[in-house]
Amino acid sequence: MLRRLYHEQPASFAFTPANLAWAEGQIAKYPEGRQASAVIPLLWRAQEQTGWLTKPALETVADMLGMPYIRVLEVATFYFMFQLAPVGSVAHIQVCGTTTCMICGSGDIISVCKEKISPTPHTVSADGKFSWEEVECLGACANAPMAQIGKDYYEDLTAENFSKLLDDMAAGNVPLPGSQTGRFSSEPAGELVTLAEYKGTGAQYNGSVQRAVDIGDTIKRIDGTEVPLLTPWISKGGSKPTPPKPAAPAKSAVQQAAEAKKAAPKATPKAVAPKVDAAVADAPAQKKPRTMKAPRKAGADDLKMLKGVGPKLEETLNAMGFWHFDQIAKWTAEEIEWVDENLKFKGRIARDGWVDQAKILAAGGSTEFSKRAKYD
Repeated sequence: MLRRLYHEQPASFAFTPANLAWAEGQIAKYPEGRQASAVIPLLWRAQEQTGWLTKPALETVADMLGMPYIRVLEVATFYFMFQLAPVGSVAHIQVCGTTTCMICGSGDIISVCKEKISPTPHTVSADGKFSWEEVECLGACANAPMAQIGKDYYEDLTAENFSKLLDDMAAGNVPLPGSQTGRFSSEPAGELVTLAEYKGTGAQYNGSVQRAVDIGDTIKRIDGTEVPLLTPWISKGGSKPTPPKPAAPAKSAVQQAAEAKKAAPKATPKAVAPKVDAAVADAPAQKKPRTMKAPRKAGADDLKMLKGVGPKLEETLNAMGFWHFDQIAKWTAEEIEWVDENLKFKGRIARDGWVDQAKILAAGGSTEFSKRAKYD
């Protein structure tokens, strides 16, 4: 259960041009300031490209989404769909070992993995082509035992047909996913005793298997050279999506009220003064804090020592004119409101306690977070 980054890491990571265009399309699905919602799709595509998630890949995704590195690492370590260590160059086998599959013979499948790949899980085979692990229920109980290989399910496995699958993949062949005994879907394995009049659709394969056959990417890594990367909400015909234009800074309730007042006709004896919504009337006032054109001669403070500030956010704060802890330590409630609006991360300053942290750091002290951050 202990999930950590692998001890050996490559120097860098970059999406292929096709995968980068696809990633930009995913980001464009979300409104300005909510790009972090695309973190799981982007991590999955990074893993699809290289087989496992490297530290540079995590940092690349974090920078694209304006997220602190630790937030992206939290996602990657939480979900077991993400591999944090090298896997086989051809395939990583995930064998379901939960109750139904266990009763139906998943132990035999695991024995084949130990014999033909490695005696231990998460260990790459001697030829570098395969790795394996046992996982929890994958939800294909009617077709047990089964394994997930790459993006696809391989069902109705036996020691014999699974061993042949591995041999075929090692030889460079692309196997057919789905049931390995010829079942169309998840109907009873024997003779039908219910819905006997059901004759099927006449299709050779069920929907998911047919899709895999049509695209031909069953165990291939997605890099954009063989698989169409679709982002229909951005463009048609496979053209590269155009990155969304930056949205104008959001206007606060106070600003909206001021504009409405300015645009309203001047009152006459018979006119009724326009009413201001209660939420607008109660909105906190804003005041721009004092900023600096450049850091002091001694150099800028490392604002990443503040909990909630990553490299991207530090760049944004610097661009706004904030370089030092003592600047942030002096922010008033009105100034925090102004920074909140312009950062487009509403509530983050108060939630992570930037001002209190900055006061300690400006005085030469350290916080629990800054101690960990400095150590990392």
